[in-house]
Amino acid sequence: MPSATAYAAPSATGDLVLTTIERREVGPRDVHIDIKFAGICHSDIHTVRGEWGPQQYPLAPGHEIAGIVTKVGAGVTKHKVGDRVGVGCMVNSCKECANCEAGEEQYCLNGNVGTYGSVDRDGTITQGGYSSDVVVNEDFVVTIPEGLELDAAAPLLCAGITTYSPLRHWGAGPGKKVAVVGLGGLGHMAVKLAHAMGAEVTVLSQSLKKMEDGLKLGADQYFATSDPTTFEQLAGTFDLIINTVSASIDISAYLQLLALDGTLVNVGAPAEPLPVNAFALIGGRRSFAGSAIGGIRETQEMLNFCAEHHLGAEIEVIPAEKINEAYERVLASDVRYRFVIDAATIA
Repeated sequence: MPSATAYAAPSATGDLVLTTIERREVGPRDVHIDIKFAGICHSDIHTVRGEWGPQQYPLAPGHEIAGIVTKVGAGVTKHKVGDRVGVGCMVNSCKECANCEAGEEQYCLNGNVGTYGSVDRDGTITQGGYSSDVVVNEDFVVTIPEGLELDAAAPLLCAGITTYSPLRHWGAGPGKKVAVVGLGGLGHMAVKLAHAMGAEVTVLSQSLKKMEDGLKLGADQYFATSDPTTFEQLAGTFDLIINTVSASIDISAYLQLLALDGTLVNVGAPAEPLPVNAFALIGGRRSFAGSAIGGIRETQEMLNFCAEHHLGAEIEVIPAEKINEAYERVLASDVRYRFVIDAATIA
């Protein structure tokens, strides 16, 4: 079986180290990708540290992958050698259930196969993009348009689609007031995308320290949630709130910021439950919802939209040997706004 060089976690408590992982042979419907860049997502940290459940180690994380096709299987029709491509949070699904047939593979009723730490259809454990190369079924590989640089495009495969999907689903656009809770890896893309869609955008952050950034990214307003007058001033304002924070917040307080029939959508995934006061929903026919990534078709739509509007992630490119340091900086909110690993340094 072919091997690849990767940075992987040896355990839930150990630093990621350089190692060798196995990759499958290129099958008839497979695409072999030379990875150029891989984004670091907060989900990577949660997963390798066992915070979202036990894992099999060694585990190479990474589901924001951008690279170049170097080999294709005999039956591949969607991609060719030399293509600029990306791989996001999933690499397979059953392709047969109602959700898969509707192009919503992320909600596969039989469970989609995550890019790392998942059991693939052949029984192997998937390994992610902190790696020299990867082999993926062509149906789960998307095209990165020429208008996007590969390094800035990599985080779009998770942070971009995770925020694009709910913005599209709940109709962000001209005449709509959208609030984004948190200005981090997800939040900064939510601001860029909602602004490009034509919505009026407000950032709700703990403090005003990133206010200048938020306004440059496309926000029309910026408020500190640590100031109690914010919740009084903005009560009943928003049609849509995208909560990108992966920590517990007072959901009932944020629901009060919604206008009639407004929706608060959670894309952040805190480990603990988020209690909701029923009257916060009933009072304004409000909704509290959740959203994952988008399907493959919508992910391609998102990339095309970003290319059209010249939108990439705000990134800091790092060599692979700084991954562990980057993890600590992510936890300290010391990144603006996404770390991207230069895969050429994985050797």
